[in-house]
Amino acid sequence: MANMRILASVVISLFVTLPCSAQTILKSEPLVLAPYEVALVQDFSCGPGRVLKVTGAIRGLHRRKACVVLSGEQASLAIATP
Repeated sequence: MANMRILASVVISLFVTLPCSAQTILKSEPLVLAPYEVALVQDFSCGPGRVLKVTGAIRGLHRRKACVVLSGEQASLAIATP
């Protein structure tokens, strides 16, 4: 039982420490978004080279939305559908 706990903690620590620089750009805003989860959406109202950054909120509050510029690394990502 102790070995399983150690293994689980190692696996969790690996996921937490891995860099997550790449993120998928969605075509439309997701209906469900966990609190503080971030989604990048291709929104043409933001202008060329920019995407809409949507941040989920806790119950009773509105999502935060802002147009952001993509870095060169993120700009090469493929557009995915939700």
